[in-house]
Amino acid sequence: MNIKTISELTNVKGKYILLRDDFNVQIVDGKIMDAFRIEQSLPTIQKLKDMGARIAIASHLGRPDGAPNPEYSLAPIAEYMKIPLIPDCLDKDFMAEMKDGDVVLLENVRFHKGEEENDPEFAKQLADEFDIFVNDAFGVSHRAHASLVGVTKFLPSYAGELLASEIAELTKVMENPTRPLLGLVSGAKIKSKIGVIKAFGKLCDKIILAGGIGTGVLAAMGAKNLAMDADNLEKYDDAVVHEIMKEFGDKIILPLEKGVAPVWAPNAARTDKMMADILPGDVPMDEGPASVAEYNRAIDAAKTLIWNGTVGMAEWQPTWSVGTFALARHIALRTRAGELESIIGGGDTVAAVEAAGVLSDITYASTGGGAFLEFIEGKKLPGIAALEK
Repeated sequence: MNIKTISELTNVKGKYILLRDDFNVQIVDGKIMDAFRIEQSLPTIQKLKDMGARIAIASHLGRPDGAPNPEYSLAPIAEYMKIPLIPDCLDKDFMAEMKDGDVVLLENVRFHKGEEENDPEFAKQLADEFDIFVNDAFGVSHRAHASLVGVTKFLPSYAGELLASEIAELTKVMENPTRPLLGLVSGAKIKSKIGVIKAFGKLCDKIILAGGIGTGVLAAMGAKNLAMDADNLEKYDDAVVHEIMKEFGDKIILPLEKGVAPVWAPNAARTDKMMADILPGDVPMDEGPASVAEYNRAIDAAKTLIWNGTVGMAEWQPTWSVGTFALARHIALRTRAGELESIIGGGDTVAAVEAAGVLSDITYASTGGGAFLEFIEGKKLPGIAALEK
């Protein structure tokens, strides 16, 4: 993949740069709960500052449906970064006051309908008066939106350091991984991950299907005690599951034991049960010790791991984070020892590994969720394709 990067920029002193970052982070009562994406964006910002550029950051937050909504304001992020917030991303009045190295944050681009519609007129207005566009928002580069794709029609466009590193790291593990390569795919729903499971089936030597995905696969394969109601288990297309198992079943590792509860609630009492002992009224919410031990054996046999999706309700600590935290710490232990290259992706996964206290031990943590999965599937991401030479 041959894309233009900011390493090719030589003289941007005094130039106005529109920088697209992914600051779509969880904010509760005005407080940022996880600043990982913001922190990962800082090296590019600092590099452009040091070069004397005048930087306006564009980003989005949530789904405000194309209209201003205080609930989705980027004000807490501007406060966190200690930079001014421009109340409308199309406002240009601030530019006359900027000095070399200044940075401002534009208000949520999704406050305008033209953003998600990739409207050419909105993209032109957004790009107007800027000299250069830099995309550093890997996490949303699978979206064909105006601030990612549309503006590239009007400005010389480059990848920032974060975007370039994401592409390099994921391309390396897809094209030339150190084997054995293990894929760990988890989460509540298989529908959104069919593509990545099939991609992993072709790419990986072994695949762990954990969490609700693993439970659902077992149910689709005929485990009658797992035929739960829709509140407890997503109904899968059995034919798709059988197709996956027929093609890749010799590589797939499934759950042996679950932490279950009588109700779906953070404070529900936990009981660990082997899969055959789970009753229709039980609600699986985490992997049990036997499953974790089985997954750890696969991790011990691997040289490279790609992980997406927590294996339980890791945000419901401490009862339901046990399985995810145990896996995170074992992966970190192997990585620290130089025995494993670990790549993780997805906001929930990264947040859980950070909560387990071992994020700094992971080889590479991607800022992407959907983009991470689509890149692994081999799909062309519009935001990246727009930067190709």
